[in-house]
Amino acid sequence: MTTVPGRRSSTFTRLLRHGFTDAAAAERLLDLPALASVRTDPVLLDALGATADPDLALRGLVRLVEAEDPAERQMLLDTLVSAKPLRDRLLGVLGASEALGDHLARHPRHWQALVMYEAADLHPGVAEFEHELGDAQDPDTLRIAYRRCLLAIAARDVCGTTDVAETAAELADLATATLRAALAIARTAAPADAALCRLAVIAMGKCGGHELNYVSDVDVIFVAEPVDSSEESRAIQAATRLAAHMMRICSETTVEGTIWPVDANLRPEGRNGPLVRTLSSHLAYYQRWAKTWEFQALLKARPVAGDPELGAEYVEAVSPMVWQAADRENFVGDVQKMRRRVVDNIPADRVDREIKLGPGGLRDVEFAVQLLQLVHGRSDASLHSGSTLDALRALAEGGYVGRVDAAQFDDAYRFLRAMEHRIQLYRLRRTHLVPEDESDLRRLGRSLGMRTDPIAEINQAWKRHASVVRRLHEKLFYRPLLDAVAQLAPGEIRLSAKAAEARLEALGYADPTAALRHLEALSSGVSRKAAIQRTLLPVLLGWFADSADPDAGLLGFRKVSDALGKTPWYLRLLRDEGAAAENLARVLSAGRLAPDLLLRAPEAVAILGDPQGLKPRSRNHLEQEVLAAVGRAEDAESAVAVVRGVRRRELFRTTAADLIGSYGTEENPAEPDHGTLVDRVGNAVTDLNAVTIAGALRAVVREQWGDTLPTRFAVIGMGRFGGHELGYGSDADVLFVHRPREGVDEQEAARAANTVVAEMRRLLQLPTADPPLIIDADLRPEGKSGPLVRTLKSYDAYYRRWSLVWESQALLRAEPMAGDAELGRAFIELIDPLRYPMEGLGEDAVREIRRLKARMESERMPRGADPTLHTKLGRGGLSDVEWTVQLLQMQHGWVEPGLRTTRTREALAAACAAELISGEDAQTLDEAWVLATRVRNAVMLVRGRPADTFPSGPRELTAVGRYLGYEPGHVGDMLDDYRRITRRARAVVEERFYGA
Repeated sequence: MTTVPGRRSSTFTRLLRHGFTDAAAAERLLDLPALASVRTDPVLLDALGATADPDLALRGLVRLVEAEDPAERQMLLDTLVSAKPLRDRLLGVLGASEALGDHLARHPRHWQALVMYEAADLHPGVAEFEHELGDAQDPDTLRIAYRRCLLAIAARDVCGTTDVAETAAELADLATATLRAALAIARTAAPADAALCRLAVIAMGKCGGHELNYVSDVDVIFVAEPVDSSEESRAIQAATRLAAHMMRICSETTVEGTIWPVDANLRPEGRNGPLVRTLSSHLAYYQRWAKTWEFQALLKARPVAGDPELGAEYVEAVSPMVWQAADRENFVGDVQKMRRRVVDNIPADRVDREIKLGPGGLRDVEFAVQLLQLVHGRSDASLHSGSTLDALRALAEGGYVGRVDAAQFDDAYRFLRAMEHRIQLYRLRRTHLVPEDESDLRRLGRSLGMRTDPIAEINQAWKRHASVVRRLHEKLFYRPLLDAVAQLAPGEIRLSAKAAEARLEALGYADPTAALRHLEALSSGVSRKAAIQRTLLPVLLGWFADSADPDAGLLGFRKVSDALGKTPWYLRLLRDEGAAAENLARVLSAGRLAPDLLLRAPEAVAILGDPQGLKPRSRNHLEQEVLAAVGRAEDAESAVAVVRGVRRRELFRTTAADLIGSYGTEENPAEPDHGTLVDRVGNAVTDLNAVTIAGALRAVVREQWGDTLPTRFAVIGMGRFGGHELGYGSDADVLFVHRPREGVDEQEAARAANTVVAEMRRLLQLPTADPPLIIDADLRPEGKSGPLVRTLKSYDAYYRRWSLVWESQALLRAEPMAGDAELGRAFIELIDPLRYPMEGLGEDAVREIRRLKARMESERMPRGADPTLHTKLGRGGLSDVEWTVQLLQMQHGWVEPGLRTTRTREALAAACAAELISGEDAQTLDEAWVLATRVRNAVMLVRGRPADTFPSGPRELTAVGRYLGYEPGHVGDMLDDYRRITRRARAVVEERFYGA
């Protein structure tokens, strides 16, 4: 083929037009002597151009022709150009699979398997494949026969003779025949072993479900019984040798390559368990030890090789247990957790290309379908199918899934499986990653019929189908619940009330009847509100089910919707602001406190949709808002009511941010640094209470004295308030100090100060819809017996003459919070020498502090409380850590400026930096303190009232666990971890505080 230099031949141009990417190389191949008789045949060029990869197809054809016997070569070429069926099949395979091109180059006569098909050849089953493999006597001949059969399956697939489901079924049937052939070879090699036992091979996974890939592990389970009077142990040993040999025949690599790995890790106890068991041993394991996922796996169990009667007995025996799995505690949670774990274990650089395991991938379809099968298959045998698509069809026919949803799921699953097939077919390698190379993407797109812009088209189609799967995966389990109660679409088969209740119960709803009533109230009717609710609820129900108390979440959502449903911004917020709906679901289903705060003023839900809404407001910002509101109010009572409303709103903001930070969302994972969460809550609640007290103080003074009180007045925060470590249920520990203004009588000043305190406390505790703020002044000099308010001089006189060491210790937390800033600073100057004494503490003072601590441990622990789980007074709890840190502050604060702080964690870090405590000990104490604080916060969030111990009720205990990051069913791990962490902290306390 000669051309004028500088000009391209017409063949070159035609090759480009037919889809060749390297036309020059293709032109050279066509010029080879092997293709001399057909190089100008237009039919051949058209057929090559119709393949997924014309360049690959041409290279494969040249290799095949050159490998064929010269006497047979012309017959191959003549048949190729004259017989369209062969041309389409052979070139289709060569253009889609480099691996099968290699096989044909090694075994050129196998092209004849594609020449013509009888009717039976169009849809072969196990019998036909067994016939094809029947002459195999060893692993190599079995591999050759297997690849010949695979060649025919691939030809039917790429030519569209079979669809993706039929191809998967044929691959499973070929696997069945191969396992039988391999077992026959193993039995022939060890006739003595074969005589001792009955061995059955149970297919699991995709092979069991009749939906195998081109390249996949073939999951199996082996069950065996002795023959007649054979000893059981000898029979099991013989069966184990046969099973292991069968696995090697299929899995090992020889000169003819490998078939596929046979994986028996789904057996009881996995790879740690015996390879072969008797039927009774299998049943004993499943009845006593099996986990939820093992019953889910057994959905696809199918006897495929060996003793057919034993295989049937196995399936018949385990089947009832499979369909009772949904009755297990935490069933749905276990299944969903396993799915999340699969996604979490995908390497970050692969998750976006994972077509099987990634979000919106094949596993999402399979998990959703299997979950529905296990829930509703208890009472509906039509759902008892190992095939994903057959089960999906049965779910739609039974009304468990909407027909439109089922059709979309079916379409997306078929497309993703077709992608997976074509990706694996290219090199016959086990992979589920969408390729990144453009040539691979181009071949993939063209193999699926995309010819205009295959790379762009395949990416768009893949993303579209994955998006459908993600949406339906979230929706599939919940949408029919709404259809069951909304009753809008005429003629649509719906879940019965009984089936809907079964599904809700499986999801973890304790009162499914009430849940259905809530769904009906929210979604029935033709109003715009009901229509939007029907859109939102499927996803919300999934989020509720992922919590410790789905019932509370749904009830709370109904209450909020009843209160705000007629306001246009509310439903628009949930519909359009992606984070708002998920945030609301998390908040409503995590416990009582946050929903109670929200339901007192539901408009606060707007906070959840604002990107900045969950960030705590600064104290200055809040103080400006509060003082401005007080200035506008008519009297002190209405002013403090507004102030308490601001406090309630900000408490909701803080609880919501804490819950969402602890649980995480789809877009933002949980905050990994628990200390950050604790500090955020402590600072936010402390600032909020300080501003609330400042607002109440301004309101009381303004009503009775105008702008100026007769005495300067300051509120000093103590305890956790002064330490910026308040929890949700903490009182505000304070001291009140005043100093009469110049010319004001001391008695008049004292009366004014006491009036202010009494009125502030009254107004902040009035019964209203807003939570009260309890002001506790019991840490004042002389305790409850002493005056509520003292002058600065009185404090000075008392502390110089009467102060005890515990009072100096308490003053370590003192910090001005409201009122006269100058007076507050003067109070701090007064007490600094007491709390940070020069030269530190004497031995007597240290002994006294230790004695007080020991006495508190023995006398103040509530009767019957478990000291290993009491967060405040228990072993290694808050008191242990704080007293240890405070002793260091009093001993060394005079010389170490970093220790002069009211905050426990800051002081501990400063002590470590000053080498007063080792880094390891400091870390141990900090970890225990943070954990104990989080437990107290969790209990308040869950129960709505404070407590220093873990709740006893299982639902509340589970909710505390979820807040702390433990999945359902792992509260035992939570308690064990708490005991372990605090036990280590107590060992440090014994050494650092008690000097043991």
